[in-house]
Amino acid sequence: MMRGFSADLTRKRVRGHAALLGLVLWGAYAFNLATPGLIDREGQLKGADFLHEYVLGNIARMHAGGLLYDAHRQAYLGQLLIHGVPGETYLPVYGPQYSLVFLPFAWMSYGWAATAWMATSALAYSFCCWLLLRSCVHLRDDPTTIFFLAAAFPGFFYLIASGQNSVMALIAFTAAFFCFRAKRTLLAGMALGLLMYKPQFGVMAAVLFVLTLEWKVVVGALITGGGQLAAGALYYGRSALHEYFAGLVHLNQNASALEPHLDRMHSLRSFWQLLLPWQGIASVFYAITALAVVVITIWCWRSKARVELRYAVFLIGSALVDPHLTDYDLVILMPALLSIGEFVLLAPEAPERDVARLLTYVAYVLPLFGPMLRVVHVQLSVPAYAGLFLVVAATARKGAIKAGEHPHRSETALPSVSA
Repeated sequence: MMRGFSADLTRKRVRGHAALLGLVLWGAYAFNLATPGLIDREGQLKGADFLHEYVLGNIARMHAGGLLYDAHRQAYLGQLLIHGVPGETYLPVYGPQYSLVFLPFAWMSYGWAATAWMATSALAYSFCCWLLLRSCVHLRDDPTTIFFLAAAFPGFFYLIASGQNSVMALIAFTAAFFCFRAKRTLLAGMALGLLMYKPQFGVMAAVLFVLTLEWKVVVGALITGGGQLAAGALYYGRSALHEYFAGLVHLNQNASALEPHLDRMHSLRSFWQLLLPWQGIASVFYAITALAVVVITIWCWRSKARVELRYAVFLIGSALVDPHLTDYDLVILMPALLSIGEFVLLAPEAPERDVARLLTYVAYVLPLFGPMLRVVHVQLSVPAYAGLFLVVAATARKGAIKAGEHPHRSETALPSVSA
């Protein structure tokens, strides 16, 4: 039966589904935005989450370091900047260097700044997808299908619709991917160090590369990560760093404010929080399953499997153990999904390939079904990503064993064929 489902997922059918999904998502989004002023048809500020970045950019423009970690004064400044239009209040959890990224946007009005940021995010996402596609010998033979899949990817849709910043993490993970392929581990670490702006993205990386003793990666991450904090301290003074670290210490006390919509969360932590009514027990289950994911990732990374598959396991594992992964953060999975498409979905017939096809398909669309949580209380995307993680890890190890048996075939252990 699994093979029957897999056989039904032809390129033509998948391309049609992606085109239809993209038409619905982006058509609805355009209709929602088609109103005068800064408020959309749902009564929300357009590009709502970008307001926080816009405020931070203006704090950098004013060189007002005293506002960096004062949520109430930031909210008041935001009201002034958008002329009293209602907006959200955000917890100041970013390092001081983060505001400098948005300094150029602070010289524009909010509407133009939000538009410029969304356009920048879309261009950066497209460029990353283009670079990744160029590295996929078989997928690049069908760029039309990949274009529709990339454009309709829910992670990308939520990224743009929310005005969020996860494209910066995608850039870091994409750069690290190519550095690992080129065996430039120090540069790979420097790319991963860019994740300092959202340290939760780097939880898996920190554990993996310390435990596998890949010190060049660790040193590279420390260079760029520490360099960011140093830049913030130079711009605002060391007191900004003290306030930042002091805020991190008390971050758990404000966890509910950071996660007001658990239905939009897609990691193991939120999965157990939604499933179990007892927070203590949910935390225990999260710790156990996250540890299992870490162990499997290390097991796979230390194998002789293709770097593309090992990196796909690393990326999906990073998403699963991330304590705060929202729907727009799923954009970081694009390198993993393209690698899976190239080396698993287009591989010769095998049970792993059929399971991976089905899991990839459902994992792609399930982030859109968050409202179902009001009925089922199960974030279905997380089991799908966990299943895909296990299948790809098993496939990578299987390929590594074959490569060990036939060293001269190490680069073709998982040959790709047209699907």
